[in-house]
Amino acid sequence: MNWNTGYTPWYQQQQQPQQPNESVVYIQGGEQAANNYLVAPNQTVYLVDNEAGKIFIKATNISGMLMPLRRFEEVKPEPPQPQNFITRDEFEKRLQEVLNAKPSAEQ
Repeated sequence: MNWNTGYTPWYQQQQQPQQPNESVVYIQGGEQAANNYLVAPNQTVYLVDNEAGKIFIKATNISGMLMPLRRFEEVKPEPPQPQNFITRDEFEKRLQEVLNAKPSAEQ
């Protein structure tokens, strides 16, 4: 028996959305260099400027339209503020003065 009826099913292949390409590029010149860097359509580029301590993210959509430039800066910790501490010897001396009820010489 021949089951072939001449019908061939039409399978439509679904297109996968294109994933953006990402790359890291080291630049010098800060924001001006980042603005001048050309980016291909549907691409994201991480522009690292080690001298300025900044990272720029520059991206385009699938039609090549430029997205806003994003900038990230290195955050340096603030130095600790000076504290009013006394040494152990000063503490022991003050403690003995309080326990013996002597007024300190500084007052």
